[in-house]
Amino acid sequence: MSSAAAEQSPGATSTTETSTEPSPSTSTNRRQPYGQGFLDTISTGWAERPESTPPARAQAPFAAARRDAVSAAFPGKRLVVPAGELKQRSNDTDYPFRAHSAFSHLTGWASDAEPGAVLVFDPRAHGGHDVTLYFRERADRTTSEFYSDASIGEFWIGPRPALTGVAADLGLATAHIDDFESGDGDLVLDEDDDLTRFVSELRLIKDSYEIGQMELAVQVTADGFDDIVANLPAIIEHARGERVVEGVFHQRARSDGNAVGYDTIAASGPHACYLHWTRNDGAVVPGDLILIDAGVEVDSLYTADITRTLPVSGRFTDVQRKVYETVREAADAAFAAARPGVKFRSIHEAAMQIIATRVAEWGLLPVSAEEALDADKGGHHRRYMVHGTSHHLGIDVHDCAQARRDMYYDGLLEPGMVFTIEPGLYFQIDDLTVPEEYRGIGVRIEDDILMTADGPVNLSAAIPRTADEVEAWIAEGRR
Repeated sequence: MSSAAAEQSPGATSTTETSTEPSPSTSTNRRQPYGQGFLDTISTGWAERPESTPPARAQAPFAAARRDAVSAAFPGKRLVVPAGELKQRSNDTDYPFRAHSAFSHLTGWASDAEPGAVLVFDPRAHGGHDVTLYFRERADRTTSEFYSDASIGEFWIGPRPALTGVAADLGLATAHIDDFESGDGDLVLDEDDDLTRFVSELRLIKDSYEIGQMELAVQVTADGFDDIVANLPAIIEHARGERVVEGVFHQRARSDGNAVGYDTIAASGPHACYLHWTRNDGAVVPGDLILIDAGVEVDSLYTADITRTLPVSGRFTDVQRKVYETVREAADAAFAAARPGVKFRSIHEAAMQIIATRVAEWGLLPVSAEEALDADKGGHHRRYMVHGTSHHLGIDVHDCAQARRDMYYDGLLEPGMVFTIEPGLYFQIDDLTVPEEYRGIGVRIEDDILMTADGPVNLSAAIPRTADEVEAWIAEGRR
């Protein structure tokens, strides 16, 4: 039963013997008034609910270290980091809540975070900050909120956390949201450029907890890709097979993780040439390729971001294989270029060297590969790969997005960074600059990479990558 179908809608209250709140019958035209018998008895007959004090969760000490870094960077400043509020989907239904990434990163409160919570750094007179997490604690069952408020009442949404339990869980002082007072001089995340930039750059280097969560997200995502391959016959049979791909992957994401980290791209045939195809309403036809860009977000909110391109029939045609292996060659060149101390942009430049060289060899460019690669006068090859080759990855699928350019694109690769490598080639169905046999072919291969002191590690290497491996994967999955 959705809140839209319920007798009481969010914010409704009713009168009890101990409450002076207004009756819901005066509010909207679809609320059903409660009978006096209900009002007289609803607060009685409940078993005692024991308070629990859980041990601190695994990420608590890591979140504390991140807060210390923020405190040191903003001495004497009062900092406010909101979790965010529920967002309306339609009328009185909301999207599933996901806390702001910086809030989760600094608290360790992830998929179970409360809407409306606020993390506050109050400066001490002699340096440092007192840090408090404010949120709306669960209401006592003697209050009308318990049964009449569909947005926060426990009768509607289930048990809510207590201040003491969250304090122990996160290793962080807590207080009721009613005690929070904002000030004119506060630095508020997403309103203050310096604070927003700092917490974004703080995530450029992942700690050991984050790396473990990224490895977990990749593993669950790999299982999701296996599920897709195993279900290819049913996918092909359905008129909107792209939707079946999306649904199969979503089942794995919800069963073994929290959700998908972003809208799944299930792009078959010419749809694979649209970089952010998420409509996913097309057929999956033997003879075509299907490009699947998907990632599982685990309960800690860390997400994978992986792309594989599959021949629907199980075998690549000669042209499909040529395009596919060129993209893989570009990905391998980018991986080889990624080393500690080199610029992040070197990854893209290495991939572009391969892409420009191969499409020039195929006669698709009006200039040579060298001319196309000229930074000022070239770029002709980018018609067939307009996007970048790499981005940082973590608690956001495009992580650290507010970091300065000299820390990101022009920054140096360091151990602890996690990023994608994802070259592609896309020949639109109506692109007259390429021979007809290429048109409608779109290929992308995307892996998640951890930089270590010894060089890059491909976290998603176990998911088949070469054309031969992909064909064997599909053959095995169909048995």
